[in-house]
Amino acid sequence: MNKTIDQVTFTSMLKDNMRIMVGGFMTCGTPETLIDWVVESKVKNLTIICNDAGYEHAGVGKLIKANQVKRLEASHIGLNPYAGKLMSEGKLEVELIPQGTLAERIRAFGAGLGGILTPTGFKTVVEEDKSVHDINGKKFVLEEALGADLSLILAHESDLLGNLTYNKTARNFNPVMAMASECVVCEYEHFQETLDPEHIITPHIFIDYIVKKGETK
Repeated sequence: MNKTIDQVTFTSMLKDNMRIMVGGFMTCGTPETLIDWVVESKVKNLTIICNDAGYEHAGVGKLIKANQVKRLEASHIGLNPYAGKLMSEGKLEVELIPQGTLAERIRAFGAGLGGILTPTGFKTVVEEDKSVHDINGKKFVLEEALGADLSLILAHESDLLGNLTYNKTARNFNPVMAMASECVVCEYEHFQETLDPEHIITPHIFIDYIVKKGETK
């Protein structure tokens, strides 16, 4: 089955107010082609779930710069001063989530779990308005599973079905995000007719569409 998608079809799937996960860590492993397509679509009021805010002119920073993001759920935003400025001015809602907690909440959604119990954030602002549970004398904060309408990820290799491999640390959030959205679109760097099953990290059942990096209309 050919899962290739073009920009026109991709754009037709986008809507205002969507929740979109974007893979990457400081733009390493970030699907820049797909982000450019979202920028060109001019959809707005997006909730972006990502490790960070990217840079002002790279990664999800391009969406923030284009004022398409209403809310950002991420681990940090320090690499993007513009995101910090918007947050300070009350123009961008930002929820800062401990990095491990962010990854586990996404993983939990993909596994069909309601959430996770973690000691991270106990007796801090992270705990506010959340349930705290005592397990064998230790306190754990209940963090709900985190999902989205759409995941945009980057892979190193893809075959026609959408089986994926990743390149070293560019793997980061991409595999868990591929399991946590209603629809998953993958940008890939290299195409292979077949991949060694022992090397596949994300099976094709999680991938809805694939796009070659740098693809244009």
